[in-house]
Amino acid sequence: MISTFINAWKIADLRKKMLFTALIILIFRIGAKIPVPFTDITQGIVPENTESFMSFLNMMSGDAFNYGTLFALSVTPYINSSIIIQLLTVAIPALEKLSKEGEEGRKKIATITRYTTIALALLQSTAYFIYLRSLQTDDGKYYIVTDANGELFTGFSAVLQALVIILVLTAGSSLIMWLGEQINEKGIGNGISMILFAGIVARLPDICKVLYEYMDIGKGAYYALVPIVVILLLAMVAFVVWMDNAERRIPVQYAKRVVGRKMYGGQSTHIPIKVNMSGVLPVIFASSILSIPPTVQMFMDATKMKDSTKAFFAIFQSTHWAYAIMYFFLILFFAYFYASIQYNAVEMANNIRKNSGMIPGIRPGKSTADYIQKILNRITLLGALLLSVVALFPNLLTLFSQLIQHPMYISLGGTSIIIVVGVALETVKSLESQMMMRHYKGFLD
Repeated sequence: MISTFINAWKIADLRKKMLFTALIILIFRIGAKIPVPFTDITQGIVPENTESFMSFLNMMSGDAFNYGTLFALSVTPYINSSIIIQLLTVAIPALEKLSKEGEEGRKKIATITRYTTIALALLQSTAYFIYLRSLQTDDGKYYIVTDANGELFTGFSAVLQALVIILVLTAGSSLIMWLGEQINEKGIGNGISMILFAGIVARLPDICKVLYEYMDIGKGAYYALVPIVVILLLAMVAFVVWMDNAERRIPVQYAKRVVGRKMYGGQSTHIPIKVNMSGVLPVIFASSILSIPPTVQMFMDATKMKDSTKAFFAIFQSTHWAYAIMYFFLILFFAYFYASIQYNAVEMANNIRKNSGMIPGIRPGKSTADYIQKILNRITLLGALLLSVVALFPNLLTLFSQLIQHPMYISLGGTSIIIVVGVALETVKSLESQMMMRHYKGFLD
């Protein structure tokens, strides 16, 4: 990986793209430190050592959500918009028709995605403002600017304050979307992925600080636990690299055919199916659903809740054993759901037959479709199980540390590791392909 970046740096065109990407990431990190007007957040608003939608958003924003800065919403509205439009493309015939119209169709879908992003950002900004108004510090101070008596503004002043905060947050999310598109056009890699990568990596110093604080506690168990955790995290990175590159290859043999005086076909090839075909999406969907109850709990008064209600919300805490079980089955469900959208066994079988191909030992038609579907089911199950191992690692670590009465909370979740490693591998592959294009000797050389 390092040698790839060094070799790419020697090429002037790629060097400009790398510098441009670094500049966009720098702008993103600067914006993540600029506070939104009329806010006064001196300490984080996301509760520590809890699993909620707030902590998920904070992870996606690189801690910007925790302190109410310009890019507090980060790329979350754009990611949600892209997922929604992608799912609707399968369900709505008009969008499906657009997706098959080539470049013009993709441009129209991209425009729809942008408008949907702005609408979602406006909705999330409003919810963020309402949440800020309901919060108070331990000494009774609000997280937004108050009047001279320390009370919240009312009337026109409150409306103006709300408009400014909501519009600034929405504008920040729109600006991030634009920055991501600039990386797509003039930089290296996928723009939104690079911004998401930068936000997660920016939290690594805080994670190192937390590990150091555990070592500084002085208890003997932590001197053994912290090195073990570091080794396990490195092993997980290696595991994700292997999982991302693993694939199942379905062999395909094409028959020979004569066209005029020339003979075509006759070659053997394969259809590659990645083990982790759905990427991190099943983990993101599962995390989002399981984080809804803890998020609702944050808006409720704990002193007025019944014991049964408290017991219900306790199940959705990451430290509860039931949470790990629900997390596991939701990852399985969404892995199969996304695989069913991404791959169509019948369509794949028809394409093979139209090109005079066949899978050795399998009859064309329905038998081929059934064979491909069986392989897809097995690969999806294997990929979901591997994803579950990575995603549940922080939860299992917390449960184990509590059992030995030395609780540890590591904010670097499995989702973060999958995203960081996946984006790094994708960027390296992009650099390698562009270097190969620039060093390829044509027929005229």
